[in-house]
Amino acid sequence: MTSSGTNSPSGTNSPSGTDSPSGANPPPDASPLDGEGAAPWAAAWELLLPVASAPARARGRTLQAALREAIRTGRLARGTRLPSSRDLAADLGVSRGLVTEAYEQLAAEGYLHSARGAGTWVGAAVRGGPPRARDLAPRSPGARADFVPGTPDLSLFPRAAWAAAQRGVLAELPHDALGYPDPRGLPRLRTALAELLARRRGVVADPERLVVVSGVAQAMTLLGLVLHARGEHALGVEDPGSPEHASLYAAAGIGTVPLPLDGAGLAMGPLRDSGVRAVVTTPSHQFPSGIAYSARRRTELLDWARSVDGLIVEDDYDGDFRYDRAPVGALQGLDPERVAYTGSVSKSLAPGLRLGWLLVPASLAEEVVERKRTMDLGHPTLDQALFARFVERGDHDRQLRRCQRAYRERRDTLVAALTEHLPGTRVSGIAAGLHVIATLPERYGPCDRFVQRVTAAGVAVRELGRYGRVPDDLPRLVLGYAHLSPARIREGVRLMAEAARLDGRP
Repeated sequence: MTSSGTNSPSGTNSPSGTDSPSGANPPPDASPLDGEGAAPWAAAWELLLPVASAPARARGRTLQAALREAIRTGRLARGTRLPSSRDLAADLGVSRGLVTEAYEQLAAEGYLHSARGAGTWVGAAVRGGPPRARDLAPRSPGARADFVPGTPDLSLFPRAAWAAAQRGVLAELPHDALGYPDPRGLPRLRTALAELLARRRGVVADPERLVVVSGVAQAMTLLGLVLHARGEHALGVEDPGSPEHASLYAAAGIGTVPLPLDGAGLAMGPLRDSGVRAVVTTPSHQFPSGIAYSARRRTELLDWARSVDGLIVEDDYDGDFRYDRAPVGALQGLDPERVAYTGSVSKSLAPGLRLGWLLVPASLAEEVVERKRTMDLGHPTLDQALFARFVERGDHDRQLRRCQRAYRERRDTLVAALTEHLPGTRVSGIAAGLHVIATLPERYGPCDRFVQRVTAAGVAVRELGRYGRVPDDLPRLVLGYAHLSPARIREGVRLMAEAARLDGRP
């Protein structure tokens, strides 16, 4: 590159030339390029270096992009005067017309300001800063042992089988399938899901009433929007229960009424007295208590829904994982017209896939599908076709069996470790899912003090009271184990026991 007299970016005199005559008066907030004013342009100069080596056809776009970046990030400050088009072209080894076009384009966009006889300056409209992409995904607190519930073992994700399914889909998917999909989902996937859910969960699965959604969260939001449009203002939620249910329905304009549990499931007296006509339940494995609704309570719940012309929303969040017997079938199978059933791959594969399903009563199907259409025009086609192939080839069944073996071993390891290191601890709930409820002896209470001690020791836990009402102040913990190796489980329980001893507890 050439050094064009005083107009080189490293020069110290004011630019001259046809674009910025030396006699021009700069704007009041300008930073002239003499003395310390040379720093802004010199600092941005390196951003323009790729222009010289760019292919001829790309040099104009490259120059414009480099100037935008320098202005947005503040390397070219507001009021900084740029070299003349002639001098910058000489320095970069490009045509003057290319630089002039770049200046004119950025002036039209508001990045630069030009005036006859005053040169070209960085405009005052830009208020940029260094680009920053924050990651707001929930993360482990970095504890030595993390028993926070809700996460599967992501290392079990079947990468090889998933990649094979992806290659197969890309090879066979017709071009027209890449257009906007049926908002319910691809017929191929809905058919595969209907067969899978009927076989594994005992649901009455009509593919015409299945909607592919972005996880259970979107399913709840869709139902909330439909119920709100029908005039419902509140629905019941289990207490204790998943805190996400209340927030998701609140976003759809629906309030929530906490309803207590008893040993058989949702307590029917408070439900009847609440006046609600819809309720969200986790009957196969209640979160977080770990109980399964009794057969009698399931019948009572359905009778209630029929009597009030109501709706039961069944969140079957981990219904595939039962370790002492075959999983109890879904509630939806008993009355498909009173139960909206939803689930996802978040526990069997990975929550980051954002892939789930919603099976709705016929009376709600049309409204739910229309809400899905207006919300996102349908779930991504490639993801749907990939999962359909994954299910059809038996890969999903194999993945469930693999997770089942791993999680059963980890639950057994956790129960044994609690018995060894914290004797007297009682584990409640059915042998299922990805968490247990551990009630420690009274001598370890109160609960908040125990949690403080184990947290200080580097062990992350959640007390049951975090999810709703609890009957007393005993240390009742919700311990997730699926994402932890057996060795890490044993180490974490040992650390909890040591923290209790440091507190003077035997």
